[in-house]
Order: sequence, then structure tokens, then C-alpha cells
Amino acid sequence: MKIKIFLIISFSSFFTSAQKTKLPQSKPTIDEYFGTKIIDDYRNLENLDDIQNIDWMKSQTAYTNSVLDLIPKRNYYVEKRLELDTRQGYSISDLKITDNNKYFYLKKKGNEKIAKLYYREGFQGKEELLYDPINYKNSEKDHDFIINYISPSLDGNKIAVSIAEKGVELSDLIIIDVKKRQIYPEVLTNTAPASFDGIKWLDDNSGFFYVNFSTIDSKSKDFYKNTQTVIYKIGTNPKKIIDVFSAKNNPDLNIDEDQFPMILNSDIDDQFYKGMLLDFQSYRKTFIINKKDLLAGKKNWKLFSESGDKAKSLDFLNDQVIFLSYYNSSLNKLCRTNITNPNFKNAKVLVPEKTDEIIKSYRITKDGIYYTTTKNGVEAKLYLYKDGKDNVIKLPFPSGNIELQSKGKNYSDIWITCSGWANDEQRFRYDVKKDSFIPENMAPVAEYPEFKDITVEEISVKAKDGQEIPVSLIYNKNIKKDGKNMVLIDSYGSYGISSNPFFAKTYLLWVNQGGMVAIAHVRGGGEKGEQWRLGGYKETKPNTWRDLIDCTEYLIQEKYTSRDKVAIWGASAGGITVGRAMTERPDLFKAVIAEVGSLNMLRDYTKPNSQPKEFGSIKDPKEFKGLLEMDAYHHIKKGVKYPATFITGGINDQRVIVWEPVKFAAKLMANDASSNPVLLKIDFEGGHAGNVPVAQRYANLGDMFAFALWQLGHPDYQPKENTKK
Repeated sequence: MKIKIFLIISFSSFFTSAQKTKLPQSKPTIDEYFGTKIIDDYRNLENLDDIQNIDWMKSQTAYTNSVLDLIPKRNYYVEKRLELDTRQGYSISDLKITDNNKYFYLKKKGNEKIAKLYYREGFQGKEELLYDPINYKNSEKDHDFIINYISPSLDGNKIAVSIAEKGVELSDLIIIDVKKRQIYPEVLTNTAPASFDGIKWLDDNSGFFYVNFSTIDSKSKDFYKNTQTVIYKIGTNPKKIIDVFSAKNNPDLNIDEDQFPMILNSDIDDQFYKGMLLDFQSYRKTFIINKKDLLAGKKNWKLFSESGDKAKSLDFLNDQVIFLSYYNSSLNKLCRTNITNPNFKNAKVLVPEKTDEIIKSYRITKDGIYYTTTKNGVEAKLYLYKDGKDNVIKLPFPSGNIELQSKGKNYSDIWITCSGWANDEQRFRYDVKKDSFIPENMAPVAEYPEFKDITVEEISVKAKDGQEIPVSLIYNKNIKKDGKNMVLIDSYGSYGISSNPFFAKTYLLWVNQGGMVAIAHVRGGGEKGEQWRLGGYKETKPNTWRDLIDCTEYLIQEKYTSRDKVAIWGASAGGITVGRAMTERPDLFKAVIAEVGSLNMLRDYTKPNSQPKEFGSIKDPKEFKGLLEMDAYHHIKKGVKYPATFITGGINDQRVIVWEPVKFAAKLMANDASSNPVLLKIDFEGGHAGNVPVAQRYANLGDMFAFALWQLGHPDYQPKENTKK
């Protein structure tokens, strides 16, 4: 026993000494904001042109890999995920159906690295391969191209395909003639339809609208500023674009440089185009213009709705506009007003506000308006509004989430895709005449007997201020409340985004390793409406991580787990949540995973994708204090014992620039008084977690998975003794 204890202590000391001797150079910078001086110890790491900084990232990544290589089951997750993919046979994504019943979709076979583009005439039609991205640019060496977005023309005779590589959000856009199986020679470069609401085809299928950037330098601070919606005509020079909606083209609309003017979807029989100013706020300003006027080069956009109208999801129906209204509503309601003389604040209410359900989405069809609701973001229902009556439709099985798909208002076709935390998604066509659902799964529904004992429980945890926080618990039905369960708590809490149920194999594999998963639906998300979002927004942001803290304390109090068995995980803006939770309560968690995390919010304004309207501006004294409060980097203190921490970043990340997690890791290594590991891993072929082959994504998730199980004491994940030490 004494020998075993010595080995554990030596191994732990090995991590600490290895990190302390590999710190990067610190060149402190002092900034002053409204009389407050802030010392930034590692400002120098923001220089990504400095080879020393890149070398330090590479050395830390190599070190992290060397540590993870000592874990016996490091590759369990990636191997198991690939095995499950193979068992299913193939997966389908990004399904698009045209009005004339042509199906376009991405399909990846279980043994393939990337998905290919396929086509068929109708659901029962013969499947045909349209395009394999391995052929793009003749498969240049060291290039992995993937398709990240597709958009068929309205008649299905052409399809635009967005192709990206190595985690970069910018992509090339090619157009394929479906009948001839030929690719047009013109390629649109530096586009991002997967990130900017896709492309919108013209009614005559001669071209489409898309968002164009003002600079091609994706690292420029001005990259996301002054974007334009432009028209591209098929077969013309891609450089000769037609600007139709932008600050430059439409100066009278007073479009801010950091707003994204974009044209929304429309039907062929719509008289107007809708334009919206996307600015990451809940409610956006919209405009309309007669289609003929826009195509004739006129600029007479007309203001349609103000942000103060609190209207979302505007959809034209004859001379009316259907929309979701949040005006004078704690949740929302489905309303109607006139297009030519709209009154969004005093509109006709079709579906009144429900007691505890938020209307999530709707689709207008020939038979009425189908809409879905969600309770706490995790319990879904389906309704049909028709002839002034509101009818609930019984689902094929209880679902945590429902996605709707339809052809449009002139058709009866409606499909739903149901899913939950522990059940795979299934797709159905609804027959309104028979009130029945017909399975129309595009991919096989595999059996997973290894998950048969997993159960899901939805609970509420009372926060210290009295708010009820929804929490999803996923665990084996034979779990014992003995305080010994390994718990992985996932949380986000920004932009009003809800963590809706999906068939999360990551969670299920964790449970099958003897653990439990908790999804904390903290404030800042949209699970309980707009007020829930505003409860974790700018100056109220502390509620986000304090909700996570309260949820953790509840799980410990109820004997689900204990402090040395808790790992928390947050990605992107979820980095604020877990970063501040660990710096405010370092005693409460055993391990922390910050995946491409926002960890240095005081410097958010320097990034191309900064979000002052969501998090605050350093130019405002009140919002500056809010940013400082949510900045985990500046809350690291000397001499504090912090949990074991796994920090990731992507070298091609345009949303959370890689230096943000890198600075956090460096300061944590320099100040942490514990013997816990601080591991930094940079993906030098990835970005913001997406646009990479699935095996690469699985491997990155697997490393986080292995790290957490190691730290929480799973016997199969304890590193082998390092004989070299």
C-alpha cells in the first residue's frame, strides 16, 4: 500500500513540475478602464504571428498527448463511436426537399470519413451519388474537404454546395447541374452559407442571394463588419456581384457596421422579399421590398418591423404576415397582421400564450399551421391550428424535441423528426386526413441494447435566489444514491439558446462507463422564455455560473455524487459558465473541461466575431464591470488550488480565437497551487469544433471523455506509471 501511495504522489508531482517548468514568457500589459487598472499577464500570447507562441502551443499539445497516451482506454470513445456508426450502416444529414419532390441530402456510410451528396426522385426514388468532396481540387495533399451546406434550386435542377476544410468556417461554393451531373466552372470563394443562414434562390432559378464579406482576410478585426447580401447569377464571373442589401448600398436604412443584412426565405408567389438585420439580439429590425423592384435595381426597402415590436419568425400568407409575438408576453404567442399596414403590437392573436409552453417553431401548410412547443426546453408537443381551432396532435412516442419540415403553404406535406436524450431520432410523415404518422426514416434506426438500462429524469433545482433551474439527468436505472457516482455536468447559457434533447451518444457512453450526466439548463439560455435569457445576460451573467454551482451542490446534497466525483463541461460561450464556476468555487469540482471556451471576455472586443450586444461593451462603465465579472482569466488568483483542467482551442477558430484558451491555460499553470494537471490541447487542423471529419471530432471528444474519467477515478482510465520519471 505504501508503494502505491508513493506512485500516485510521484505521478501527481510529475504533472505539476512539468507544467511549472514550461511556462511561456509573460509580458504584462496594464489597461485602465474607468479608473480601474487591469493587469494582463499574458497579452503577448495574443500575437499568433510570434513563432514562440505557436511553439509553446505545440509543446503543450504534445505534452498533453503524452499524458493522455498513458491512459489505457484513451481511444475507447473514438473506437466505440466509429463502431456505432458502422452498426447503423449510414447516417443522413441536411435533407432538402423541393416542391416537385426531389430529395437532396448528405450521406455518410459507417466506414467513411466524410459525407457525400446524394439525390433521389421522391422518398421511394432510386438513390444517386451527385458529388464526393474527395474530388474537390483533386484531393490536394494534406487537405480534408467536407460539405457543410447544400441548397437545391427551387426546381431541383441545380444545387449549390458549400465545401470547407480543416475547421475553417469560410468555404468555397460550387454549383452542380443535377441533370447533366456537371459542375459549373465558376467557384465562389470566401463564403460562409453554413454560418450565415444559407443562400436563397431567385424565383426563376437563375441565381441566388448570399452574404458576402467586405474583406477576404478572415483574421482581420473588420472581417465580420459591413457584410452585404448580394445576387450571384449562375455562369457569370463570381467577382461581378450585385449588392442589394447593405450599409453601402442602402445608406438610408442606417445599418450598423456590425449588423448582418440578409434576405430571408420566400415562396414563389410572395410579392415581397424580407430583409433582416441580424445582430445576435432576440428581436431584429426587418424590411420589405417588392421583388420586381429589387431585381430591377431599385433600393426602396421599406421598414417592416422594429426590434421593439418583439416579433420573430415572420412568414407571409397571402396579404397577411404570420409571426411569433413576444410583446407583452412572458413566453410567446402566434399572431397575424396585415403586410401592407402591419401592426405587430396589436396583432390578431391566433394561438394565445400558453401556461408553461413556449412555441418553438411553426410551418404553414395547405391544411393549416402546424407548430411545436417546448416546456423547459425538454418536453415537446405538436399542434395544428386550423379554422380558428387549436388541436394537439398525439405523437408517435413522447419526445424531448421535434423538428418540422414542409414543402410550403400550397402543399399538405408535413414531416416531423422526434428525438430524446436516450432515443434515436425518427422521421415521420403526418397524414392529416387519417391523423396518423407514417415512418419515413432516411437512415436505418439501429438497435442499441447496451443503452437499454439508461433512463432520463427531468428535475428542477431551486437556485439560491429562488429560481427553478431545469436539469436533465441521464443515468443507469440501477444507480445508487451513495455519493460515489461520477457526474459530468454540461451547461451553456448564452444567446437564448436552449439545450434541447437529442440522441447524445456521448452522454450514453459516459453512463455506460458507470457515470451519470446532468444537463444544467442555466439562465442565459432560452428554455423558459425571454426572461430566462435576460436572467443571464450582460450584468446578470453571474446567474449563469451560479446556477451551475447550485445544481452541483444539489446533486451532492442528494447523494447523487460528491465533490471528488464531479466534472463540468462547457463549450464556446459555455466557457464563461465553467470558467467562472471553477474560479468562484474551485473547491466544488474535481475536473473542468473548457472546450474552445470564451475565457477572456474583457478582450472580446478585439476579436473579429466580438459580441458586445450579447455580453457588453468595454466602452460602457456598467457593461465593463459585467465583462470583467464574467472574465475567468482575470479571476485566476495566485496560490489557489484549482480543479484539474482540460482546455482546448482550434487554430482556425474564428469565433473564439485560439489565444483566449491559451492565455487562460498559461495563467492557470502559473498561479495554481494544486498538484492537479492543467492540460492544453490545440487542434492545429480544426476550428470551432466543426468542419472536420467525424473521426477527428470523435477523437477530440474522446480525449475530454478520457481526461474526465481519469480524474474522477474510473479504474480503467488511470494512467500507467511513467517509467521515465
